[in-house]
Amino acid sequence: MLEELVALVAPPRCGVCGAGCELRQRICDRCRRSLRGLTPVWSVVPGLDLTWSAAAYEGTARRLVGALKFGCRVGLAEEIASLLAGRVPAGILDGAVVPVPPAVPRRRQRGFDPAEAIAVALASRTNLPLVPCLGRTDGRRQVGRRRAERLADPPAVVIESPPPGRATLVDDVITTGATLRACAEALRGAGAVHVAAVTLAASRPPGRPLA
Repeated sequence: MLEELVALVAPPRCGVCGAGCELRQRICDRCRRSLRGLTPVWSVVPGLDLTWSAAAYEGTARRLVGALKFGCRVGLAEEIASLLAGRVPAGILDGAVVPVPPAVPRRRQRGFDPAEAIAVALASRTNLPLVPCLGRTDGRRQVGRRRAERLADPPAVVIESPPPGRATLVDDVITTGATLRACAEALRGAGAVHVAAVTLAASRPPGRPLA
């Protein structure tokens, strides 16, 4: 009842496009159809057995990421997890869900971590265990750096708790693949035998290697 009264004063808005949407919906039907119709992207990242993204980092997918990361619309992580769970090919979600760790300053600034929020929701939807075993040490931010710089100086990823033997890394966007590669190296160094990755979006065209 309270939600209905609030909606009379402030009608719900789509977290992606800002248009009006139904009560208790985070995304309007138009944006949801757009997301479901996007072409998935397979990427090549050293150290990973499989790397799959639901869409290219453009259009509706890019706006959705922006709303989650910069608009602090944490509830959109549930929408992303629903999209991933419904579209990811069989065999990729294997073992435990492992969030890609954030840079510490970015987590402090936002008050939450987008990758972790997506991973928590995805683990819940797929009934897979959530194992947040990775962390990052202080270092240069990846955002804004050139591709060659990212690959030459990837983030320092460390094992903070026992990792799973089979892991599915989860992040919002894959750009060069440097961070995912660092995560895979840390997991394999600690004994993981299979490492895959799932993201909402990839910033490179389909079929083009990311590293």
